[in-house]
Amino acid sequence: METLPTRQQLGDDLLAADLIQPTVEQVLATTSFIDVHTHLFAPSFGGLGLWGIDELLTYHYLEAELFRSSNISPEHYWALSKREQANAIWQALFVENSPISEATRGVIAVLDAFNLPTDSPDLEEARAFFRAQRIESHVLKVLQMAGVSSVVMTNDPLDPEEQRVWMNGSHARADFAAVVRLDRILWGWMGHWQRLADLGYSVDAQATGKSIAEVRRFLADWHERMRPVYMAVSLTDEFQFPEDSVQGKILSEAVLPSCREFDLPLSLMIGVRRQVNPRIRLAGDAVGKADMRAVENICRDYPENRFLVSVLSRENQHELCVYARKFSNLMPFGCWWFLNNPSIVEEITRERIEMLGTSFIPQHSDARVLEQVLYKWRNTRATMAGILANSYKLLARDGRGVTRQIIQRDVNRLFRSNFEEWVNLG
Repeated sequence: METLPTRQQLGDDLLAADLIQPTVEQVLATTSFIDVHTHLFAPSFGGLGLWGIDELLTYHYLEAELFRSSNISPEHYWALSKREQANAIWQALFVENSPISEATRGVIAVLDAFNLPTDSPDLEEARAFFRAQRIESHVLKVLQMAGVSSVVMTNDPLDPEEQRVWMNGSHARADFAAVVRLDRILWGWMGHWQRLADLGYSVDAQATGKSIAEVRRFLADWHERMRPVYMAVSLTDEFQFPEDSVQGKILSEAVLPSCREFDLPLSLMIGVRRQVNPRIRLAGDAVGKADMRAVENICRDYPENRFLVSVLSRENQHELCVYARKFSNLMPFGCWWFLNNPSIVEEITRERIEMLGTSFIPQHSDARVLEQVLYKWRNTRATMAGILANSYKLLARDGRGVTRQIIQRDVNRLFRSNFEEWVNLG
């Protein structure tokens, strides 16, 4: 445990009130973050990794905006090529309208970061720039520009394309950590159990007989293959625990024991309402308020398990903070998806600091396209600067001065060591 210096020892290192904000900004700008949850892939995964201007523009946040800002129907849009889809979005959201939403400004910020035109009537110069990039060097450059030392992927062991990469043993790099994603095994069991059976695991639709032991064998095999930093699942707003269902049985009898066996946290991302508008595909998911007693029950009943928890509904945030104060095996993290707007991030993060100090993980990028880390982490640093500076000014007002060293320690905890310790990195 780090020993704090006394006020007398701090002496002239104490920051004057007018130096707190610029010092916080400088520390945030010069600290490399760990991006604890993304949908990015290392270059070895080939086409699974998304990057470049066409992928940025056809991100599902922008697709949802397109259908509000143009007369194009979803059916017409899906019939277009990727290039044509990007052109339609650029024309509707960037040429015919001002790109002032969070998602559209993100694209502008990426273009600007690479000194590309942000007001061009077409995408030819941007496309030419990205075509000229070599993915290996481009990945390194983007992460460096974003101030990110490593990212955590989302890896589905039942995805055939991913499986081929893992089975070939071609992924091994420290800056892209693996995670075992359990969505198809838990809430998607009825549609995917046959895939496990085809792979040689003795399972059935109702998870009877040897099924639980075989799911644990499957997880052990993939733990050995991936060396993940945690397991993860995205859950709906109707998630209950405990629950008399196949999902509840696999979670309690296979997943949680496996996490304990391998000393891995389980990440629960709770609150999505799937496909409220299936016409717009990935953009058709929404948000619902979850029953947080499920988190209470799982943290209380499984004290030897560690949980990373992020909730999608704004209304659930205060409850999550309260439960984190009650259960030391609960780590709140991030403001994802519909919450990742600076006004909401600021509110949630202030609340967490007021209730939890620095014992949480403020943010992750949730990036699906490589270059998104540029604007997402820039926005996080800008929002965090004001939040932290205000916290330190209040602390100084109340009689406790701060130094650059203290600010650096706190930023390291929030964006690096809290995660490193939770998942036992290093």
